[in-house]
Amino acid sequence: MKDTVHFTELTCSDNSHKIAVATLDNAASLNALTFDMLVALKDQLEIWHEDDAIVCVLLDGSGDKAFCAGGDVRTMHNVMRDKSPQQVQEFCTTFFSVEYQCDYLIHTYCKPIIAWGQGIVMGGGMGLYMGSSHKVVTPESRLAMPEVTIGLYPDVGGTWFLNRLDAGIGMFLGMTGIMVNAGDALELHLADHIALAEHKSMLLDQLQIADWDCVEDAYEVVTELLESFDAQSNPYRPELQIMPHFPQIQQACDADSALQVVDNIHALEGSEKWLAIAKSNLASGSPITVHLCYRQMTECNQLSLADCFRMELNLSVRSGLLGEFQEGVRARLVDKDGQPKWRYPNVAAVDSKVIDEMFTSLWSEQAHPLAQLGHY
Repeated sequence: MKDTVHFTELTCSDNSHKIAVATLDNAASLNALTFDMLVALKDQLEIWHEDDAIVCVLLDGSGDKAFCAGGDVRTMHNVMRDKSPQQVQEFCTTFFSVEYQCDYLIHTYCKPIIAWGQGIVMGGGMGLYMGSSHKVVTPESRLAMPEVTIGLYPDVGGTWFLNRLDAGIGMFLGMTGIMVNAGDALELHLADHIALAEHKSMLLDQLQIADWDCVEDAYEVVTELLESFDAQSNPYRPELQIMPHFPQIQQACDADSALQVVDNIHALEGSEKWLAIAKSNLASGSPITVHLCYRQMTECNQLSLADCFRMELNLSVRSGLLGEFQEGVRARLVDKDGQPKWRYPNVAAVDSKVIDEMFTSLWSEQAHPLAQLGHY
């Protein structure tokens, strides 16, 4: 099985500039991010960041089914199942540190990054996608933060980007893990542009013939090119699902406790299939995840981008040690019995002290593995 990232540099017509392409190549696993893939991507993005000849980066996935379906949680499951707590802590610290450094680099990149979000964009894929300057969906795109179904929580910068959506929407997406289609993604500002799958090669051609010597703003060049594809692709936008319920969702998520939000979401009226799936995901998902998500969206919404990732690294390592994450992956992706044995039977039963401990840092400020994030 291939699990790598392919890197290409396309020379522009002026022979002095290049368009960089990074393609996630793990199609058999919907381009899930292994540790080696994350290291390779981070290292190459850093090289391109310093290369004056590179004017733009396109980030895409191999095959037509997915941009990226998330992180390699099966490997994490095996480590959590088979290794000692110290080994689990070391593995999770190393894996998530590299992932979050890569996500942070994309968020703070000095050149346009086009994320070609064709097909599935979930979890770790959202971490790469949401940091990009130009987020493209195709009519087939499906975006989600589905961690509630595996006992994790909306990480990879979810604390940052979900809190920057309209009030309540981030909490709803995090607690229900519901998939968002291309039309809703654009309306909710999870995506910037829509294009058809066949437009990717046309976009690369047009980027190569742009007169970069005369360009004052590379971001504007990319935006104008993508807007031309918007005009051609808008007729293919899927019908809105979430937006018609926008006010009700916002009202449901404006509550003083995680339990009240859960009750409000279950009380939402409508016979739509997506809403039934959202309620089902919430009902069968991890009660601990629901509480973690609530705190992310209410108590962590003023954190800086770097502090979000520092907080998330702690949460992710503690999730690896707690057992909830391991059990969720087992039930959903390994044994596939769909019957996770969560630590608590429902949201009301969760001990708040457990949630307090999850948010208690494993490291001092100086010793934090991401202490230097944002300082260089």
